[in-house]
Amino acid sequence: MKTWIFLRGLTRETRHWGDFVDTFERIVPDARVVTIDLPGNGRLNHLVSPCSVREMATCCREALIRRGIAPPYNLLAMSLGAMVAVAWAYAWPGEVGRCVLINTSLRPFSPFHRRLRPDACLALLKLALVGGSAAEWEERILFLTSRLRGDAAKLLSEWAGFRTEHPVTRANVWRQLYAAARYRAPGEKPAAALLILASRNDALVHVGCSQDLAAAWNGELRIHPRAGHDLPLDDGQWVAAQVVNWLAARNPSS
Repeated sequence: MKTWIFLRGLTRETRHWGDFVDTFERIVPDARVVTIDLPGNGRLNHLVSPCSVREMATCCREALIRRGIAPPYNLLAMSLGAMVAVAWAYAWPGEVGRCVLINTSLRPFSPFHRRLRPDACLALLKLALVGGSAAEWEERILFLTSRLRGDAAKLLSEWAGFRTEHPVTRANVWRQLYAAARYRAPGEKPAAALLILASRNDALVHVGCSQDLAAAWNGELRIHPRAGHDLPLDDGQWVAAQVVNWLAARNPSS
């Protein structure tokens, strides 16, 4: 079995993967998925979120060590989680074999107004400053991140329950935003094999950020024509299929 570590983004937790974990393990051969919460999110909401993406990567790595899960790892991560995956691949290159980066953005390859679209930035800042009920938070986040889901009422009820059970403090929201804004990736491509997935209709991060990253690192890029920021939510089967095709192209005999 090949170990795949899944990392979510800003304020999200492992339960936000929904049925994508099952979809991935069913479609991708020999895949064993391990999900991790970033410090300050989900079951780790009692912790202080690091103000450094590198420190987030350290915390994730140490969590696997405590659980007795040994490398090599394959990382599938989106948004802020994808920044953590990049930092991980640079800091411990011998541990990470593959990275699948979904709808992320990195300095110095893209300008800030593309890394976080202005309308989305205003909406997130309003939530961080003013707050709101769990339902209000999740309704705004779903509007920003999904374009294809038809079961919004069911999702909002589930997500509001997650936030009520494991609330993310406003201070941790700011720390995660700060860490994402200040993280700067090295110019050279990490040693790990790299697949970049992006959504044409991403309302949070401009699709050009993934295009910029693929051009800078000569990485393989696949773009979904209709999905939103939360690509695994909108079309998890498409994501898993892209990973299968990518793995097959790299290892034709496997």
